[in-house]
Amino acid sequence: MPTRILALRHGETTWNAARRWQGRADTELSDVGRRQALLAAEQLGAFDGIWASPLRRAAETAAIIATVIGIGPVLVDDRLCETDVGPWEGLTFDEIEAGWPGQVEAGLRPAGAEDLDAVAARAAAALVDIAATVDGGEVLVITHAGLLRTLRRALGASGHRYPNLAGNWFVVDGERIVLGEIVELVAAEQPVSDAL
Repeated sequence: MPTRILALRHGETTWNAARRWQGRADTELSDVGRRQALLAAEQLGAFDGIWASPLRRAAETAAIIATVIGIGPVLVDDRLCETDVGPWEGLTFDEIEAGWPGQVEAGLRPAGAEDLDAVAARAAAALVDIAATVDGGEVLVITHAGLLRTLRRALGASGHRYPNLAGNWFVVDGERIVLGEIVELVAAEQPVSDAL
């Protein structure tokens, strides 16, 4: 039986608000991010399991949602971690543009950043393994925008900017992953950012 997985980006962090690229930096949710997680939880139904990236911003978002919807424990999978952006970690978009002109817009990454094919492969493997534990059910995954964009492109879709608490449905049937609809759970008036 196919398993449906809703994979969402975590709530806002102070680095998101400042438009800093986080990558593997283990930043915490801001107060806004915690409120976003609560708002999102109020819109979610029942799930058969919940997984998260080990980074605090994703794990805390998952814990808040799990408490509200009454599911748990939150299971952690390192493969759901954000893309390692190498020397861009902690920099703002303006700082990156000054040091690496045009690379962000061109979809390029600096030397020392994680290979995007490797990101897509580990993300896909995580979803396949998670789906196998909840055959035919529905699972919630809390992860990161960069990972979601990379997986989306690997599945043949165009890029998408995921605001906080937005993501995609995926249908996993054995080793096959099909990209489903985009979901945005936080109202547009909530302060969110596209920064990784």
